[in-house]
Amino acid sequence: MSATYRALASVVMLIGFYVVALLQLAAVAALGMWLFSHTSGVVTGKLLLPLVVALGAVAVGLWKAIRTKNEPAPGLILGEREAPQLWATVRELAAAVGTRAPDEIRLVPEVNAAVGEQSRLLGLVGGRRTLYVGLPLLQAMRVDQLRSVLAHELGHYSGRHTRLGGVAYRGRLAIEGTVERISPRNPIGWVFKGYSKLYLMVDNAASRRQELEADRASVRLAGHEAATSALRTLPALDAAWAFYMRRYVEPGWSAGLAPDDLFGGFAQLLQARREEIDELRENAPEREASRWDTHPPIGVRVAAMGEAPAAEARLDDRPAWIMLADVAGAGRQLQGLVVDHGSRRILPWPEFVAESVAATVQQQADGIYRAAGRFAGTAAPGLPTVLDLVRTGRLGAFAEQFFSNATRKEAALAFAGPMETLLDNAAVRSGRARWQLSWSGPAQLVGAGGEPWDLAEIAKLAVSPETLDEALSRLAERGVDAAQATVVQARASARNADLIGGLANIKIDGREHDVLVLDNGLVLIPDPGKSSEGEKRLTEMVSAEPVGELAARHPYLPYEEITSVEVTREVPLKATLTLYDGRTVQVQELMSSEFLEKHSRDTLLRVFERIND
Repeated sequence: MSATYRALASVVMLIGFYVVALLQLAAVAALGMWLFSHTSGVVTGKLLLPLVVALGAVAVGLWKAIRTKNEPAPGLILGEREAPQLWATVRELAAAVGTRAPDEIRLVPEVNAAVGEQSRLLGLVGGRRTLYVGLPLLQAMRVDQLRSVLAHELGHYSGRHTRLGGVAYRGRLAIEGTVERISPRNPIGWVFKGYSKLYLMVDNAASRRQELEADRASVRLAGHEAATSALRTLPALDAAWAFYMRRYVEPGWSAGLAPDDLFGGFAQLLQARREEIDELRENAPEREASRWDTHPPIGVRVAAMGEAPAAEARLDDRPAWIMLADVAGAGRQLQGLVVDHGSRRILPWPEFVAESVAATVQQQADGIYRAAGRFAGTAAPGLPTVLDLVRTGRLGAFAEQFFSNATRKEAALAFAGPMETLLDNAAVRSGRARWQLSWSGPAQLVGAGGEPWDLAEIAKLAVSPETLDEALSRLAERGVDAAQATVVQARASARNADLIGGLANIKIDGREHDVLVLDNGLVLIPDPGKSSEGEKRLTEMVSAEPVGELAARHPYLPYEEITSVEVTREVPLKATLTLYDGRTVQVQELMSSEFLEKHSRDTLLRVFERIND
């Protein structure tokens, strides 16, 4: 019955949204008549225009929601030939929960499984069913765990939960689309935002009940152990996938490279770091529930599973990927369907890692080289520039900028760490060493024969004038030429940068800009558009493309080029940035300024404080 109640609640709440709109329209009409009788038509028009525009957004939101189709998500369609055991298992479980099997199974790249149904007439008439199975689940789970996941998803079908997917989807789309089109300063928007929160609270509460219902099917068909262990595996697997993408894929991706087997690499990582992932599984967070969650907390679900009736299910610890005829081939096909490589060079994993780590180390070295160039007044700096600072006893003065709480002598000794990075870069640039892939830890610097190269001791010798010659002699014995290590990127870029804030409608040197605050610089976007759409514009901008690409298309000001910041007023912000070349940049917040998130101004102020330290 919960599906019926959710249907009724979704429809009633959605109708209520537009009843609220009609009531507000009537109120605006009454206000208009009163204003027209007491003021001029011009004044009436100016006061009512924002309200009419807001109500127009309601009509647009409804129209788009009605026209939008809930199409299946992209993925690799698996037929009987590609997944014979998976199809057999799904049909068996569908019969056990008393529902019709899905019409198609799609392999997707997410750490998730889901079901969808293209129902009609507000869910009264069933439609084409799609079961989505995340490839990472097949790679990481046992057969019995995957059975529990599949039973859970098919339980949504037997509970008729997916029938209302279209209604809930269109309801959310209509309400969210309407609210997005209304300025945050428009009083009508306040009413709609409040109603949208109420709608989500009601719909999410129903969704949480449905998850608990589907969990009962999971336990009944797969048993307590398989169901609870699979549930605890999901957050651990999610964390492993995020780590994999951040540590292994993204550095090379941002350097213009792509691995030839994205999902195969994840399988290798799962195998090499099994103990770490098991530890994550055992320590899965059992956080408190929020009224905005669509799923109950893991602790609540595990407790409910413990009370649910369970079948006598035997352990099946075979890897779940045996349900596919060729899991490696399926992964490569899926990559071809869902990954847009653009102009990136596609490389096998060993070459991909070697080049991506080399590019990352070069980027780190370039930052040091540019700083050395500014300090020494050299236009084309490199490792020889830094070594000359050592020889002339000026390394401590230069290194103070990297170790703010150290004396010059302490800074010179501490520079052995950055010096090792520079020497690693020189070894690779000289063709004497390369970075070797490791799935169980960081990439290792190795020589031509695969032997480990550790330049830490030489780096310690290289930061002192008294032992510099010995360091250079040892480098020469290994065939490392310091002259080969020079700056590649003469000016800092936003590659690998993270977005930490955003401000719209900010004056930069007297001209309006949108400003994206990254962890290594500011992206300055001139003449952004209507001041009333600043927050919306920022959100759409950062959702549409990576910040590195935005920085490549717009003026970019790296923090390393700013020598000091004078903040004359914090709210609204007014500051003067002084650059190393003597230029200044004026930053001024306006009354119409808006933020990507509410702490963006404070974030920028902390950046300014860090520059001045």
